[in-house]
Amino acid sequence: MMPEKNKWNDSGIRPITDQEFERFRKLIYEKAGIHMAPEKKVLVSGRLTKRLRHYGLTTFGDYFRLATNAAEHPQEQQMLVDLLTTNETYFFREPAHFDFLQQLLTEYPPAGSLRVWSAACSSGEEVYTLAMILAETLSGYDNWEILGSDISTRMLDACRRAVYPMTRKGPMSDYYLHKYCLKGVREQAGNFLIDRNLRRRCSFQQVNLMQPSSSLGQFDVIFLRNVMIYFNTEGKRQAVHNLLQHLKPGGFLFVSHSESLHGVTDQLTMLRPSVYRKLR
Repeated sequence: MMPEKNKWNDSGIRPITDQEFERFRKLIYEKAGIHMAPEKKVLVSGRLTKRLRHYGLTTFGDYFRLATNAAEHPQEQQMLVDLLTTNETYFFREPAHFDFLQQLLTEYPPAGSLRVWSAACSSGEEVYTLAMILAETLSGYDNWEILGSDISTRMLDACRRAVYPMTRKGPMSDYYLHKYCLKGVREQAGNFLIDRNLRRRCSFQQVNLMQPSSSLGQFDVIFLRNVMIYFNTEGKRQAVHNLLQHLKPGGFLFVSHSESLHGVTDQLTMLRPSVYRKLR
């Protein structure tokens, strides 16, 4: 008798059920505020299959129970969150924002210290893009710093390594590549390393945007891009509320071109689509 088609995959792992997916969906919403639509079931299955193989498990329900057993596997829930919240990015993504920031800093150079926060920075490409822009625009001005934050500890480790494949270069010009990056050789061929003078300007910290944090301080500019598309309306309001506690009056908030803050907060005024300024 032939086995039932698609009942098992090649590694003996049973396909994820709707009930199992719902458990992961609920967990990631509770932990990170991310709303996963039903069509994300394939993504969840694909990203977590490697962990089932690692533990020799055959069902996603078994893995869910293992990952939520903090007594026996204290690090696994963070691994689960890392896998389900990681998103691909690249340097100089949505370059109009960096052009606008460069113009802003040229016309209104900072009088005191300048602090920029890249929230949900993934593997750090946005952080180091911002560092290049500030270094280039504020030549001779030394009082600036950038914070990159993410909920994924695995992504933060990648940020600190600051080594990227050339495929992540995106629209970065050769000028920036040659001035602020070191080309990899031998085993690092095909990669580039961010210059140490930029790296020392950037720090990284684990931050859950759905929870308030009192240790971050105040910022002049915050980038929150390509994140809110994963939140429902209440999640957007909560995340923006928490961020605005750290944005100075008159400070700027950038969101993705595909995102809007309409109906999310009354503390901001829109300067142009996806660029906002804090009123008070």
